[in-house]
Amino acid sequence: MAVKNAGGGSGAYKPVSMSSKEYQAFAKAREPSRSIWTNCLKAFLVGGIICTIGQGVTQFFIAAFHMSSRDASNPTVAVMILLAVILTSLGIYDKIAQWAGAGSAVPVTGFANSMCSAAIEHRAEGLVLGVGANMFKLAGSVIVFGVVAAFVVGIVYWVFGIGAWHDTAG
Repeated sequence: MAVKNAGGGSGAYKPVSMSSKEYQAFAKAREPSRSIWTNCLKAFLVGGIICTIGQGVTQFFIAAFHMSSRDASNPTVAVMILLAVILTSLGIYDKIAQWAGAGSAVPVTGFANSMCSAAIEHRAEGLVLGVGANMFKLAGSVIVFGVVAAFVVGIVYWVFGIGAWHDTAG
């Protein structure tokens, strides 16, 4: 934090030193109040709406294309990702995410939003060094966690023979 010199004619600023406790008090006084119950309700509503839309897309594929619920899951995920990317590109998803918080980040649409936002933000730096290099910074940890978790679960299934009774023929 800096204050303007009282006697200095040049308009220069001099730094003001604060202790850690003084800074914490200063920051706490200016922090906006947040209601945990309101935030939870917003996250619940938006997450629920996103999941309800996803269920509606699944039901559409089941009814229109006579798919099983298992077969309809893949195109449903693709449609939800596409919707999130379109809404992110138009700047709508970010406004929803700002209002809803974690409710918009948990579903697959939140992952699509993070990838698309990074791509849009770094597009001026070029396709390879901008979009390609920076797009996975935020989402990379999610991808790594998913791959490692799937590997560990697969090893556990293999060691304990879980799932050996499944019919793999179709």
